[in-house]
Amino acid sequence: MEQEYIYAVARIKARELSLLTQQDLDRLMACKTPAECFRALADKGWGAGGETSAEAIFAAEEEKTWALMHELLPDLTPFSVLLYPIDFNNMKAAVKCTVTNAEPHNVFMSGGTVEPEKMQQAVRENDFSLLPDFMAEAAKKATDALLTTRDGQRCDIILDRACLAAIHKTGKESKNALITAFSEFKVAAADIKIAARALHTGKSRAFLEESLAPCDTLDLEELIDAASKDTDTFYAYLSRTDYADGVKALKDGFSAFEKWCDDRQTALVKEISRQDYFTVAPLLGYVTARQNEISTVRIIISGKQNNLPDERIRARLRDL
Repeated sequence: MEQEYIYAVARIKARELSLLTQQDLDRLMACKTPAECFRALADKGWGAGGETSAEAIFAAEEEKTWALMHELLPDLTPFSVLLYPIDFNNMKAAVKCTVTNAEPHNVFMSGGTVEPEKMQQAVRENDFSLLPDFMAEAAKKATDALLTTRDGQRCDIILDRACLAAIHKTGKESKNALITAFSEFKVAAADIKIAARALHTGKSRAFLEESLAPCDTLDLEELIDAASKDTDTFYAYLSRTDYADGVKALKDGFSAFEKWCDDRQTALVKEISRQDYFTVAPLLGYVTARQNEISTVRIIISGKQNNLPDERIRARLRDL
């Protein structure tokens, strides 16, 4: 197994030298307009050439990242925990478009593990055996819910929870330390976000029970109890968990907590991938680093587009 990754890891270590640095971010921050940002990014090799929008540039960079992974590895199964969110977003679109007879124009994301056409066929023919086990039951349940209630939010809740469950299961079954730790944090962070928003908007206990996915580092019963009461109880519970250092960020607002989650994930990936050199971990680390820098550049360009003060933009920037 180590032999399989030696060449791939060597290639990735070379590619890491082209990742954005703090100096690159400072240069982007010094740009006066999004157009200037685009030119600065082009100088770093971003985009495929000729893009006129930020999203087109980001899409090109995502495509480059996954094209490299396909080149280095014959099987992208180890990356499933990163690809499942694409699958389930596409499943949402497939269910809603098929049930409402809407044409699926530009609603599917590329790069998942399941072809969107197969998802549409499963919904259209009511044959969910066409789908992989991690998706089939939830897809049927979401389709039935939308058909009977026309409640798009409930459809989303069912599929979002199934996505988290698939990520957690994959992490538990993996023999790779990074995949296991990454999956656990991903699910726990999502549960905390869901619970916090539910508390803020006054959602019911039933909503929480249907929305939250089990993980090992949170007690769902305690989390649901706390989120069903008040913010003090909620923060007190989180302060007794592995995520106590995120409470301050959560008190500062959802944007601050999102940044805390991203920064903690970055630190986790860096720590483990450096120790686990001859496995898929450095490749997974590279992909998450690329996704993180795309998110960071997106924040800068969005801030420029909305004429936000530099200090507000900088406060939201992720650690590289």
